[in-house]
Amino acid sequence: MEMKIGIDKREREMYDSFADLYAIIKTTEKLEKIYVRDTISSEEYEPECFKLIAQFKTLTSTLKDTVPSIERFCDTYKMDCPSALHRLITSGVPATVEHRAARAASSTTSAAIVAECVQHFITAMDTLKLNMIAIDQVHPVLADLLSSLNKLSLLPPEFEGRVKMKEWITRLSKMGAADELTEQQARQLHFDLESSYNLFMAALPSAGS
Repeated sequence: MEMKIGIDKREREMYDSFADLYAIIKTTEKLEKIYVRDTISSEEYEPECFKLIAQFKTLTSTLKDTVPSIERFCDTYKMDCPSALHRLITSGVPATVEHRAARAASSTTSAAIVAECVQHFITAMDTLKLNMIAIDQVHPVLADLLSSLNKLSLLPPEFEGRVKMKEWITRLSKMGAADELTEQQARQLHFDLESSYNLFMAALPSAGS
């Protein structure tokens, strides 16, 4: 993708976001193709696909004013990615989840909630990576994550990730909106989010069976 010389900071950030969006769509198209060709296992495909979907949703929500149509974006940059568009826009969940849902109608709701949980995990971790550590920035994303986890009945009642998020939300609720996490707190929260995300992904095969 070509970039004009002499653009300002805001334009540069916009083009950087365009490049990220381009990369996500292209990567998803490649992932779908190698999955269909059976050169990647379901166990490897599913978490990677979930991650791309979550990143896509997070990025497109921030670009909704500058990129109102993903299809038009693809046309502009000559991207022929029908599989990616289906996965990212139409389906919103990995092919493996779609297949499980087809075998059991009740899985449809669960699949949507699983995708929602993954998106909130990624959003929460990205929030900390962007150094957004004020309580009124962190608390809402953790509350959204906990709400999604609570809706997913396939997880065990004492799922560690859910317990940790409850503890963090309780702790943050006692602080002021303008207060900020310390460097140590932010580091610990990111560690707890990452470990909870890994436990969540590990729980999915048994949850979806």
